Amino acid sequence: MSYIEFRNINKYYGSNQVLKNISLNIEKGQFVTLLGPSGCGKSTLLRCLAGLEEISSGHIFMDGNDITNLEPKDRNIGMVFQHYSLFPNMTVEENIAFGLKIKKRPATEIKEKVQTALEMVELHGKEKYYPDSLSGGQQQRVALARSIVQEPKVLLLDEPLSAIDAKLRKSLQNSIKEVHQKLGLTSIFVTHDQDEAMVMSDVIHLFHDGRVEQSSDPITMYTSPVSKFAASFIGNYNLLTPEEFNIITMQKNNLTSGVAIRPETLQITPNKPVTDDEYIFSGVIMDNTPKGNVLQYHVNVKSVILKVDVLFRSKVLFPNGTKVYLSVADKNCIRL
Repeated sequence: MSYIEFRNINKYYGSNQVLKNISLNIEKGQFVTLLGPSGCGKSTLLRCLAGLEEISSGHIFMDGNDITNLEPKDRNIGMVFQHYSLFPNMTVEENIAFGLKIKKRPATEIKEKVQTALEMVELHGKEKYYPDSLSGGQQQRVALARSIVQEPKVLLLDEPLSAIDAKLRKSLQNSIKEVHQKLGLTSIFVTHDQDEAMVMSDVIHLFHDGRVEQSSDPITMYTSPVSKFAASFIGNYNLLTPEEFNIITMQKNNLTSGVAIRPETLQITPNKPVTDDEYIFSGVIMDNTPKGNVLQYHVNVKSVILKVDVLFRSKVLFPNGTKVYLSVADKNCIRL
């Protein structure tokens, strides 16, 4: 049996069904991400695991035990929220120690564990600071330390970085992964940011409308989406109808569903390439957009607009209006 098992989970709010017969397994020591747009059910499932929401039907197992009806305090689960929820009248060390004091742990043990947690989240020296004198990132580190000091079996993180600026998010992503690895935790992370999920996860469960659309490791999730939704949410695919795909390839493929092509798998050249094992088609550059170290072209191929990504070399390689040739291997045309 898996370390955590959700078995046929349904959750209703009145007549609104938020979770629709969800079954998924999480192995011990994994860093798992629940990914999806707002309102898809990912945070609700997390709160059900923590015991903060009651499920309408189904069962939740952890370490072989049915915890469906256990009180939150009896589940030994730590949780970090989007909003830090720190006590403003307590110092950093008092916030971190609060749960241990409630459990009436010895003072020496509390002091030792608080110091260890502070060092782990790189806040040593901030013990006497109050939350309002800390940055948002530092406050989130305190919230993380407050959870891990309890030595939970499972650490839940509900969009903890969504209110943090982009540069600091990368630093906190690293901190969270380091804490996860050092403590050997089983961690479940909720986010709507696909880049964040790709960087941090061992396994991603992609949610859509209360169901799990796809479950896989990040590379498989990116390279082999199982549906139009998965392809549109992960990465930046060109999504083509069967008719559009047949038009640009001048083939009569007997397709019943769409085709997804990653922009970076399309090769762009000024002259027609010589190859027998790729689709080749011509088009006209309509627009170009710098995206960091990548330049994205929009190419009009028989009224079908394709995105093509190339490494950015500080200048536009092809001016707008230029006729170009595109080529792509069939293996990179993913049937959905």
